[in-house]
Amino acid sequence: MGILNSLLRAVTWWNGSTLNTRIFTARKGLKVGEDDQGNVFYRNADDSKRWVMFNGEVEASRIGADWHGWLHRTFDELPTDKPLVHKTWEKPHQENLTGTMLAYAPAGSIRAAGAPKERSDYEAWSPE
Repeated sequence: MGILNSLLRAVTWWNGSTLNTRIFTARKGLKVGEDDQGNVFYRNADDSKRWVMFNGEVEASRIGADWHGWLHRTFDELPTDKPLVHKTWEKPHQENLTGTMLAYAPAGSIRAAGAPKERSDYEAWSPE
């Protein structure tokens, strides 16, 4: 299983970084920091490129707002040097749950816990 996992990681971007990205990172990357999930952030020497090497699944929503802002040049200061000021009402970062059992299901959804078997607030259209 280890060889198959390594092969998948080398040729598919969704199983981790590709071989080309790892080689580029080893040759040109300057590590600038790491987030609380273990994702490592890099830039090149002239700061014309910025990128992240994910720790585990490649999922963009696993990057917090502070590092996202740095990656997309919303601000130039590193979150380690100038942390983003958070409001008291902000919730901690949560990854994208779409497609999982924890995804949001509105009231009346067939996926919602305790969903009604029959709906009295809906009448199906039928042609006359």
